[in-house]
Amino acid sequence: MHSRIFIACVFLGLFCACSALSCRWMEHRFRPYSENSLDLLDMMAKNMTNSTDGENTVPFPDHLYSQASKASAEGKLSFAVHILKEVSALFEEDQSSASWQEVTVENFLNVVNRQADELHSCIKGHSHMKKRNTKLHLYFKRLSNEILAKMGHSADAWELIRREVKVCLIKADLLVSSLLSPPSSN
Repeated sequence: MHSRIFIACVFLGLFCACSALSCRWMEHRFRPYSENSLDLLDMMAKNMTNSTDGENTVPFPDHLYSQASKASAEGKLSFAVHILKEVSALFEEDQSSASWQEVTVENFLNVVNRQADELHSCIKGHSHMKKRNTKLHLYFKRLSNEILAKMGHSADAWELIRREVKVCLIKADLLVSSLLSPPSSN
């Protein structure tokens, strides 16, 4: 009898350890990293000297976010990881005209890449990461082509990108946060 209970406990423990909802990094470290990435983006804005209007924006594909918010835990994490990876790729483009400090961008990229890697490791069935969300990828491609390239990677273009990326990171944060258990009030 005791051996059956022991085996059941072992299987339950293994199941919980593999569950996306019990990922320790996500439970304990995601929030500080998410706040840090948003703070770094805000620091970049403080260094911005030119102001830009909202004419040249590419709206976030809210329908994709809506679909992701209804997905499984792995689907939500996969979508958030995809956003983080696309943000990282976008910030690898030419920033020589941007007014922010290079070290701030490096710190931002380190935080975003760490978030993507750690969240990716929380996905138990990595099959979600094998197929890329083409429509989300096209959104980031439009940001690159319709804002950065058309505006010559100017400081104003990067300010528009910074604003759009902030929206993207907030949406990724909301998806992941929906999976976290509320803090205990002990």
